[in-house]
Amino acid sequence: MQKVLMVCTGNICRSPTADGVLRHFVAEQRLGGRIEVDSAGTQSYHIGEAPDRRSQKHALRRGYDLSALRARQVNAQDYAEYDLILAMDKSHLSYLKQHCPAEFQSKIQLFLVFSSKFTEQEVPDPYYGGEQGFEHVLDLIEDACKGVLQACLQPSSQAR
Repeated sequence: MQKVLMVCTGNICRSPTADGVLRHFVAEQRLGGRIEVDSAGTQSYHIGEAPDRRSQKHALRRGYDLSALRARQVNAQDYAEYDLILAMDKSHLSYLKQHCPAEFQSKIQLFLVFSSKFTEQEVPDPYYGGEQGFEHVLDLIEDACKGVLQACLQPSSQAR
């Protein structure tokens, strides 16, 4: 079983969108017994809340239902439990690296290293932007999730 954790700031926009998209891809390919997905935030601002309504709306238009997801904060167990811990931007990467025990550091990466179509390194935060920001985030996430899925299916793969 490969376990993947998506991480952003409050766990209401980027990481739950990535969580929902990858879950969808896993279900579509009937890989539920091989790949498990979750998401979390570096901060505790929104614990227990559903994803941002705009994230849900844009995701649903593309067939991804985020409504059952609830925000949580990254915890100490996550570093041992997950095989891949994917940061949406460099501030999340820095946070994760600072809080992660040395033996699990290799599990942490920027999410967009798995993108094949885009050159961006970070998934931008759409929270304070307009509708197009949520669409662009979905474009980035869909592409990178395909790469994550491929990586999870390769024997003993944690990195690119």
